[in-house]
Amino acid sequence: MAGKILIIGASGQIGTELSLKLREIHGNEQIIASDIREGKSDLMNSGPFEVADATNAEQIGQIVEKYDISEVYLMAAMLSATAEKAPMKAWHLNMDSLFNVLNLAKDKKIEKVFWPSSIAVFGPTTPKNGTPQNTIMEPSTVYGISKQTGERWCEYFHRIYGVDVRSIRYPGIISYRTLPGGGTTDYAIEIFHEAVRKGEYTSFLSENTSLPMMYMEDAIKATIDIMEAPSEKIKIRSAYNLSAMSFTPKELAEEIKKQLSEFTIQYKPDFRQRIADSWPSSIDDSQARRDWGWNHNFDIEALTTEMLKGMKAQLQK
Repeated sequence: MAGKILIIGASGQIGTELSLKLREIHGNEQIIASDIREGKSDLMNSGPFEVADATNAEQIGQIVEKYDISEVYLMAAMLSATAEKAPMKAWHLNMDSLFNVLNLAKDKKIEKVFWPSSIAVFGPTTPKNGTPQNTIMEPSTVYGISKQTGERWCEYFHRIYGVDVRSIRYPGIISYRTLPGGGTTDYAIEIFHEAVRKGEYTSFLSENTSLPMMYMEDAIKATIDIMEAPSEKIKIRSAYNLSAMSFTPKELAEEIKKQLSEFTIQYKPDFRQRIADSWPSSIDDSQARRDWGWNHNFDIEALTTEMLKGMKAQLQK
């Protein structure tokens, strides 16, 4: 690694854990965390942190120059459920931040870019089961529209300007370390918080809504793996399908009941149900597995065990 790594959106759900993992791998001083607000104490105390607006090209450019940044992970975004409440604000954040980073790479100020896409790029017309890498993409949410547009721009900047940009379509990401960030798959985090604290949960999705999911540790692994893969192995410059497991709220509740027998769940679907209904039930990620060796470690059973263990430990602190 020539220069240092900048994480934009480092205080968010994935950004926090990604920053800490990269500091563990490369050393604290090599990883510059940045966000519009300060993050948790372990993030702030473990290495350099810069308060910056991802949509402000001048601020981001100054950080890149100050620290001799060679790689940028752009994790700042407004997620699906939140974006529906503020469409123009979401579009501004999700798109302008991407252009700021792609232009830095085009101008040879940085060498490599990671930008996350999402299963939100798919829509109601996409095949729902085993959604293929290349398929109909007609997203029906602001978040999905911005992610699909971002994929096209990433591919364009690679093809026209030779920018080394890499991307994966995250499924729902589950972690006990950070709070939900306004996504439609967040029930799968909330359910563990409520199960441990109250022994009951009311799901905002219906019991049989199957969605692709992934434990945070696998998501971080995939993100670092694709960035560390040799450039010639990255055949897709829009975004790779990525998956680990799919389950419904009912199936997850049953898994929790195996360890917390008194746990109960109710279902009161809200506006997020419509968003979930437009997304795939399961994902075909065979190309990521073939091209750069992606492989997940956590299934629903291992995920549930880790989440309950982590939640209980947090409550005891």
